Amino acid sequence: MIASQLREELKSGAQDQRLTEIYGTLAEAQKPRYEKAIDKFIELYGDKDVQIISVPGRSEVIGNHTDHQQGEVLATSINLDIIAVVSPREDGVVKVLSDDYDIPPIDLSDLNVHDDEKESSQALIRGVAARIKEEGGNIGGFDGYMTSDVLQGSGLSSSAAFEVMIGNIFSDLYNGQSLDPVELATIGQYAENVFFGKPCGLMDQSACSVGGLIHIDFRDKQNPIVEKVDVDFSDFNTSLCITDVHASHADLTQDYADIPFELKEVDEFFGKPVLREVDEEEFYAKFPELRAALNNDRALLRAIHVFEENKRVQKAVAALKNNDLEGFEKQILASGTSSFKYLQNIYSPADYKNQAVSLALALSELALDGKGAHRVHGGGFAGTIQAFVPNDLVETYRETMDNTFGEGACHVLQIRPYGGVQVF
Repeated sequence: MIASQLREELKSGAQDQRLTEIYGTLAEAQKPRYEKAIDKFIELYGDKDVQIISVPGRSEVIGNHTDHQQGEVLATSINLDIIAVVSPREDGVVKVLSDDYDIPPIDLSDLNVHDDEKESSQALIRGVAARIKEEGGNIGGFDGYMTSDVLQGSGLSSSAAFEVMIGNIFSDLYNGQSLDPVELATIGQYAENVFFGKPCGLMDQSACSVGGLIHIDFRDKQNPIVEKVDVDFSDFNTSLCITDVHASHADLTQDYADIPFELKEVDEFFGKPVLREVDEEEFYAKFPELRAALNNDRALLRAIHVFEENKRVQKAVAALKNNDLEGFEKQILASGTSSFKYLQNIYSPADYKNQAVSLALALSELALDGKGAHRVHGGGFAGTIQAFVPNDLVETYRETMDNTFGEGACHVLQIRPYGGVQVF
């Protein structure tokens, strides 16, 4: 549809039903955002035939630091998303303005890794295109304007949403929407690992791409098992709250890297590539030798967390399938306790005076007073915590978090049933 025509249909209400399918009760608030995005596209590229695609951010519900050990995780897409207004072009060049960031043009005739593009949006675009072509798909140039309300640095996976968005654009414009969501997730992971230069797992991309509440088993990392868990938290009168503690990630690189490195020490002791392939009974039976060989008790504690966290994911999924909110929340709380005691990703031991995540968890415990559940969210050390809060306590909880960590620190989210999707 021509961009200006689509904008008029949005204004007239002719597209309200479609927006409601995706955004539910938040649909009306999305219309000005979409209209503004279309206007910006027309300003940049002219009034021509366009498609609009939406890809959500994600929240890790339970399964803290299990995916890089080919474990299990429960994650969900959320109502914050990237939207892209796009149109194909014939010269094989990708030109994107992302909010106010003008991404340098990418010539798709060159799909090699560029060292000077590491950790950039260009690297992700080139990497996604390279992988699609390598797997036999079609690629081509496009003009695009993107705008995002997925908070960067908040643990809601803005980078994974961007990768999945690029994959969806190629799928929609050049492959007749034939690339399935799990395939697009693995393509995004490849781009981030090889072209961007970050050794991430597959959870973020899977949650953004597939959509809804999903249980992912990464035992076979090339073919993860993705199972949708059909539950609506509004039926439980419960909301998902994510609080950004606004702590700096500076100087935390080593803390993050130590987790997979120390788990790898355990893996290598047993001659296995990941902890998922280590026999748990053997792990405990050889504790004395393992402890002597590694001389690192924290590595053992972190391995205990991963073994138990995989079981907690399974129990949480089973509870949700049985509409057992109390049983689900019990696993969330146990996960949080384990992350604090065993995984130890709540604060940096090198900077023990700065414990914003610890403080947020303590305030959550006091504010919820035995109701709901809370735990660290994502990588830890800084960033965010999550809480499942009874609706009658949401405003009190939000005020408590905002009073300490700043206005707007606490985000009350909805679980979105769609992953990457062509809106119009």
